[in-house]
Amino acid sequence: MASDTSPGVLRDAHYPRRAPVDAYGNGGFRFADMSHRGSILCLPSGIYGWTGTAEAPFSGERLLKVFEEMEGIRFLLFGTGPDIRRIPPALADRLKKAGISCDPMSTGAAVRTYNIMLSEGRPVAAALVAVD
Repeated sequence: MASDTSPGVLRDAHYPRRAPVDAYGNGGFRFADMSHRGSILCLPSGIYGWTGTAEAPFSGERLLKVFEEMEGIRFLLFGTGPDIRRIPPALADRLKKAGISCDPMSTGAAVRTYNIMLSEGRPVAAALVAVD
């Protein structure tokens, strides 16, 4: 699932299973013996390339997949880059109405929390912004 496209371009990349994130940094992520350059969205249906950035960590059309898979998600972790960014009130309200608890945190904290929750079998998803 390696990708060489520039940030901001929607990638069709998709890994069709759940997997812990083994490493992050240098503008991407490692998981399932693969690497991906850019941000990722970790959902029950798999791991997808995503256009979220540190400047716009809650954007990207692909983020709508969270609502398509909301039956399998009770927790959504936002890894917003090196700094914590506040979730826009409209998005937080929509997630709350869907029964999804959302927490913004740095990407590193989100990766660690996602891996723990995934290993516990909890209904978790993560939107992870790539960091350098």
